[in-house]
Amino acid sequence: MEDEIKSTMSEEKFEDLKKEIQSDTKAVVEDILKSNVSSQRLPMGEEDAKAQAANGKFKSFGDFALAIHDKSTGKNNDTRLKALGENSGETGGFLVPEEFRAQLMQLSLEDAVVRPRATIIPMASNTLKIPTVKDTTHASTVFGGVSAQWVEEAGSYTASEPDFGQMQLNAKKLTGYTQVSDELISDSSIALESLLIGMFGDAIRHFEEKSFIAGSGAGEPLGILNADALISVRKQTGQAASTIVYENIVDMYSRMLPASANNSVWIANPNIMPQLMTMALNVGTGGSAIFVNNASDGVPMTIFGRPVIFTEHCKTLGTVGDIFFADLSYYVIGDRNGVAIASSPHYRFANGETVWRFTERIDGGPWLESAITPENGSTLSPFIALSTRS
Repeated sequence: MEDEIKSTMSEEKFEDLKKEIQSDTKAVVEDILKSNVSSQRLPMGEEDAKAQAANGKFKSFGDFALAIHDKSTGKNNDTRLKALGENSGETGGFLVPEEFRAQLMQLSLEDAVVRPRATIIPMASNTLKIPTVKDTTHASTVFGGVSAQWVEEAGSYTASEPDFGQMQLNAKKLTGYTQVSDELISDSSIALESLLIGMFGDAIRHFEEKSFIAGSGAGEPLGILNADALISVRKQTGQAASTIVYENIVDMYSRMLPASANNSVWIANPNIMPQLMTMALNVGTGGSAIFVNNASDGVPMTIFGRPVIFTEHCKTLGTVGDIFFADLSYYVIGDRNGVAIASSPHYRFANGETVWRFTERIDGGPWLESAITPENGSTLSPFIALSTRS
């Protein structure tokens, strides 16, 4: 076709015609694109536009971007726009308004204390039975009844056997629930669903840790504070209320099972920190600092070489449970399932809300039934606390 047209006119006229066709085609395409963009813009009622202009806010990030385009092309001088320069956006660009900053300031929850150090056992059903050895005294036997004797040649053997028990875990349900308006989901510049999943996941971990430390065992896991095997070390004679002294720490360490000494951690409420930092060893009329020797170095986070972990789940200063020395491998957690998450826009459909539900089924508790009576000396345990000082 092009060759037939070219044969009927000169080379110069043909090139002029070609440029004219290209120019007309470009203009038609631009009109089509402008028409489509205009038709895709969501109409805004006059009252809505006035209300948004009055409070200096944009309906969405798209509305913000459209206002910049209209201002740049001279179609509209939107007073909601804030430029880096005094006169126009061209002097430095437009500032993204604060309501569209995809960042949420929230408090970080503390790391888990018990779960990373406990014995975790998956639960295939609602109930899990774990065989245990009842080892309560080493006065004459071990493992609940096993003994060995020295005998002469051809002497008779004495029978003995271990005493077995059973620990039972029953899955208990920890839940979270929230309702969010459809408008908030639609208008939020933050990925709200991901945010809720993260927040409720952290919250469930927070509350399960609370039960692992201080749970009653009724409808929730049994915490180490209420364990039958817990030893509460007595305060010193004449010790002032709401204090911790060096002798308390020494006494607690001495009651730990020897085999657990290198696997134990100190767990404490943050409000005992002043007591630790000013703790001293008194020698006659003098003494020396124990925990901190100077204020130029960082705070030491070990006592007798074992880590110190601070958590708000411990009780307040002066009450039993404000500080523990524990081998958490003796704490058993049964996981029936992880955190299950479900959402539905139907339950609150008439209210224009979507609901989220978070569920975890677990149980936990110390498997040791009581403290151990050694062959000689005071009772020992993997769970040591300091008695109330009031």
